[in-house]
Amino acid sequence: MPAVFKLPFSASLLATCLLAAGAVSTASAQSFSTLEERMSAAQFRTAGLDKLSPEELAALNAWLQQNLDMPQTVAPMPYGSGRGAPGGDGGTVRSRLIGEFRGWSGKTTFQLENGQVWQQTNNETWSGVKLDSPGITIEPGFMGSHLLKVEGYNASTKVKRIR
Repeated sequence: MPAVFKLPFSASLLATCLLAAGAVSTASAQSFSTLEERMSAAQFRTAGLDKLSPEELAALNAWLQQNLDMPQTVAPMPYGSGRGAPGGDGGTVRSRLIGEFRGWSGKTTFQLENGQVWQQTNNETWSGVKLDSPGITIEPGFMGSHLLKVEGYNASTKVKRIR
């Protein structure tokens, strides 16, 4: 008599797991991080997402992937949360400066399209440039510092978020 093995889960649960694994692998292949990857376990529970079925969560992640136009690293940093600069969450910010940009000269203020305002924290000077709303990247640095870089140039300065 052949041995019969009972699986500890139903066929529908297996299908759900395979569907979710497929969604995760597809999302990973396209550099999309799911809500589960983006949020801490506490944030996930507080938002009530732990109550969603695997199918509902996969559908929500699929919708987010298709309907979010901005890169994931542009997520706004709420003022006064996290470590580092005011509002810093340790993530990279990509945005554009508002208006004409002519470099920096110590304590320069940078207004970004995403609503954030950053200020230079050193006395470095960079001049001889005239750009209209250039793209910038602000990356976390050592011990809570941040470094603003102008796209297309090998120039950077230390900044802190003031708004």
